[in-house]
Order: sequence, then C-alpha cells, then structure tokens
Amino acid sequence: MEYGPDDEIERDAPEPPFHQLAGILRARIARGDWKPRRPISSETRLCDEFGLSRPTVRRAIAVLVAEGLLFVVPQRGTYVADRSARDESQGGG
Repeated sequence: MEYGPDDEIERDAPEPPFHQLAGILRARIARGDWKPRRPISSETRLCDEFGLSRPTVRRAIAVLVAEGLLFVVPQRGTYVADRSARDESQGGG
C-alpha cells in the first residue's frame, strides 16, 4: 500500500503501525522534507507525532535503513542517505 507524507497511522488497518510509518517517512523523504545527509525528526518527536512507542518507531527506521534510504549515526541521530550514492550502489548511476 502507498502512503502519503501527510498520512496518519490507522490503528485498525491490516498493515502494522511500523510498516505504515515506514511508508509515511519514505514519502516525506521523496517529497524532500529532509535533505540528503541531514537528520530526520528524532525518535521522540516521531513517537509524539504519531502516538507510537519507541520500539515501533525504531522498527520503521530499521526498514528504511535496510532499504538504504536512511543511515544511523550512534549518539547523533538518523540521517537521510545521499541519493547519488544509493543510485550508484544499485547500478543506476
């Protein structure tokens, strides 16, 4: 299912909340809300914004890290991956 950058978490949806959040964050990255190599909102802020627990937010972030959209710097935060570096590593450059 596709998610928009301004969607909300639907508690009674068939997809789990972490999957919904990953889709929303993916759409925000695509829209350009966060620039490459710049931090996204903190886990705490995402928890507050979406009414989710920290483990749920972390699981959504882990999905996007696995996809190469985000990277985590310990003690610093979560950042948007550089798109050109992602494209080159996937053979799209």
